[in-house]
Amino acid sequence: MAIEVHGLDVDLLRSEIQRTYADVSNQPDQDFMFPTGRAWAQDLDYPAELLARIPEASCESFAGVANPFSLGPLAAGEDVLDIGCGAGMDTLIAAQMVGHDGTVTGIDMTADMAAKARRSVAEMGLDNVTIVDGSAEQLPFADARFDVVISNGVIDLIPDKDAVFAEIVRVLRPGGRIQLADVTIQRPVSEEGKRNIDLWAG
Repeated sequence: MAIEVHGLDVDLLRSEIQRTYADVSNQPDQDFMFPTGRAWAQDLDYPAELLARIPEASCESFAGVANPFSLGPLAAGEDVLDIGCGAGMDTLIAAQMVGHDGTVTGIDMTADMAAKARRSVAEMGLDNVTIVDGSAEQLPFADARFDVVISNGVIDLIPDKDAVFAEIVRVLRPGGRIQLADVTIQRPVSEEGKRNIDLWAG
C-alpha cells in the first residue's frame, strides 16, 4: 500500500527531482544546495585507486551524501544493484570491486543521468555493467536477483520508503545485504515541511 503525504503532489515532486538532477548532469559546474564532484568523493574517502579510473563525466556529476563502501568492500563475483545510480560513479566503483565475474546494474529515474552513466560504462569498456531507466518503488528485476543493493542519497527523496524497502528485500538473495548512504533526521518533519517540494528536491 502506497504511503501518501497529505497535500504533496508526488508527480510534481518527481518532475522537480528529475529537473534538479538533470541540471547536475548537464551543468555540473553550477552551484547546488549540496556538494558535488570528484573533490567531494575524495573528501568522503572513496578508494583512491578505484576513483582515479572513473571518467570525469561521472565524477563531475556525483551528488552522493556519503560513501556506501565505507560499510565494507564488495566481493569479487557479486551481483550488485545501485538504486539511483545517477551519472554512475558508485556503479563504476562497484564494477571494479566485483570484477569480471560479477555484475552491476544501475537504475535511475533521471534520463540525463542514466545516459551519462552509460557513456562512462562504454568509455571504461565494461561488459558487466547495465544501466536501466526506472524507479526505486517498482524495480524491474526478478526476485532474488542481487547479492548486494547499494544506494547513495536517493531514498530520502522518495515519499513511499516502505515501497522502496519492500522492493529491495524482494530483489535481494537470501543472505544478501544493503549498503546505504543517505540523509537522516532526528526530529519529526512538520506537515507543512512534508508538503514543501523544495525541501524534498534539494
